[in-house]
Amino acid sequence: MIAEKKSLKKFGDQMFFTFPTIFVFSITVLIPFIYGIYLTFMKMPTIISSPVFCGLANYKVALQDAKFWTSMMVTAKYVLACIVLVNVLGFALAYLVTSGIKGQNFFRTSLFTPNLIGGLVLGYIWQFVFVQTLPTLGKSLGIKILELGWLGDSKLAFWSLVIVTVWQLSGYMMLIFIAGLVNVPKDVIEASTIDGANAWYRLVKIVLPLMRPAFVITLFMTLKSTFMVYDINYSLTAGGPYGSTVMATMKIVNKAFIENNYGIGQAEAILLFIIVAVISGIQVYIGKKGEMEA
Repeated sequence: MIAEKKSLKKFGDQMFFTFPTIFVFSITVLIPFIYGIYLTFMKMPTIISSPVFCGLANYKVALQDAKFWTSMMVTAKYVLACIVLVNVLGFALAYLVTSGIKGQNFFRTSLFTPNLIGGLVLGYIWQFVFVQTLPTLGKSLGIKILELGWLGDSKLAFWSLVIVTVWQLSGYMMLIFIAGLVNVPKDVIEASTIDGANAWYRLVKIVLPLMRPAFVITLFMTLKSTFMVYDINYSLTAGGPYGSTVMATMKIVNKAFIENNYGIGQAEAILLFIIVAVISGIQVYIGKKGEMEA
């Protein structure tokens, strides 16, 4: 009896602290996710229509939707460009602000600030920059590429999205890299310096290998953020010009809420989820495996 009372008390204490988190997670993530899977098997032309079971028909239509796979290709290029630029720039900034330069705490704060701005607001701010500021600056300085209407050209509009995303995420990744750089053993660096290693050799042969855990985290977070991007895509280009920058999440939202194909839109969302989960899982597995081998 005493053991049972202790077990019940322990369980009650655990639930007291964990139940609010479990409840909120269930309401905001788990239940909507399960309901979303349910909708993929239903035909629902409008929001007030009664769901009608249609089996795997929605998945079949989603897999045959050429526009969806076109948006996935645009998303894949966007993700690849952002992963490279965000992590290279984030590491370079972290290396700079941990090198002992004057005012490095100010630079850390100012470089992180763009991450605090919401995606919709960020997109509208940069829309003004690309439409008004850059052309005016280009005309006054005689720089032709700045005079162009960036958001009116398919290639430049794509790179506009990349630039804004890199500007937003680099500061956040910088903080993770700073934590990794601070944890690099100082005695190892000092020993390599005594042995005659120059700054480049120390960076490539010592610092970067020891930073592998930080890169695993930043790569995962960049993958998740860029694959699921919607707010910047909507506010900056709205998928234009001529649908050339419609990425996967925007295509899914349009399919579900503009075309009123909720079942097909949800099926495409599940396909996107599976793709992101598989790619992220492979990335984390390879990164962790490399850590153990190192």
